[in-house]
Amino acid sequence: MADRVTVIGWDGSPLTAAARSALGAATLVAGAAHHLALAEVPPPAERIRLGSVALAARRIAAHRGTAVVLADGDPGFFGVVRTLRAPEFGLEVEVVPAVSSVATAFARAGMPWDDAQVVVAHRRTLRRAVNICRAHTKVAVLTSPGAGPAELGLLLEGVHRTFVICEELGTEREQVTVLTSDKAADHTWRDPNVVIVIGGHVTAVEGGGWIAGREPGAEPRGWALPAEMYGGALGEGETDLLRAAQLARLGPRAGDLVWDIGSGSGAFAAEAARCGAAVIAVDRDPDACGRTTVSARRFGVQLQVVHGAAPHILENLPEPDVVRVGGGGAAVVSAVADRRPQCIVTHAATRDAAELIGRGLTEHGYQVECALLQSVELDTRAWTEKERSVAFLLSGRLPDRSP
Repeated sequence: MADRVTVIGWDGSPLTAAARSALGAATLVAGAAHHLALAEVPPPAERIRLGSVALAARRIAAHRGTAVVLADGDPGFFGVVRTLRAPEFGLEVEVVPAVSSVATAFARAGMPWDDAQVVVAHRRTLRRAVNICRAHTKVAVLTSPGAGPAELGLLLEGVHRTFVICEELGTEREQVTVLTSDKAADHTWRDPNVVIVIGGHVTAVEGGGWIAGREPGAEPRGWALPAEMYGGALGEGETDLLRAAQLARLGPRAGDLVWDIGSGSGAFAAEAARCGAAVIAVDRDPDACGRTTVSARRFGVQLQVVHGAAPHILENLPEPDVVRVGGGGAAVVSAVADRRPQCIVTHAATRDAAELIGRGLTEHGYQVECALLQSVELDTRAWTEKERSVAFLLSGRLPDRSP
């Protein structure tokens, strides 16, 4: 019975001596069709076309002999190693790595990638992968059938990005194509491929960063930042403490799409984007749209700003995960609830207005919470009251959706 398997990464370059030695001794070899066609695969070895890694792992565990698995790129980076190491298979895994397909794609593009996000797109995770592309200026997407460049381009409608599409890296049919995201659906792309998604305004980090992905040190410390950080006075419903409570109730995170309806100064939208979420900010006032754009640039975050009046403007927007309604009252909240986001947060100035919104959310199947928030800002030089604000904070959460 096999209790050990050697996993060999392949990036198109000649196999290393260690890889050739392991492969030459193999009595079972699993891999894709182009792996099994390699000259180094021993003719007598049993060959398994790699589809389900779990099924292959069971075959390997039951095999009497020496097993090898071939995989593209670095098999420990979003690769087969995770599945093969699952306790139920009882396999000891030895890895002979190769250059990852992501590293190869950025090398072909001649770009650094320590500032890039890396995501895997399957049919079930495609929307979340697209949201990462909305929220960041440089993303590498490891695609799959049905979740490739065409689908990415279609779901990024309204957001301009440049695609660097790297097909069949390391093979004789390797091809690198650069085009805009709106053109990706006009072509048929070969699998496997890696898509580098680039775009949006970029905040430069002098001397390079110290952590992969987005540079956290470039942002101001803290949440619910004061009004002066957004260029002056904030509108109704944008006070620091109310905004902090709204962010806490919604909990925006990477992979989410947040709607901010009635974005005002852009304070909430910018801070939701700082959490790593993709954000669409909507306002009927063109000046408010301009202020939101300025706020996004000030904090170096990516936002899509949409000018228009809710609820009609919401009809063509992509599906949200969580929504903050900053204006529009019960009618807009009801229209948002029709789209079934996981959580909705809003506020009201009076108890009657809060009850009306709460009844509407309940009728849509949401579990409703309401709190009366009162804050008093003090002048610490004389410890006298400067400003007082009162608001009803309402939130609705769908009970059948996981947090």
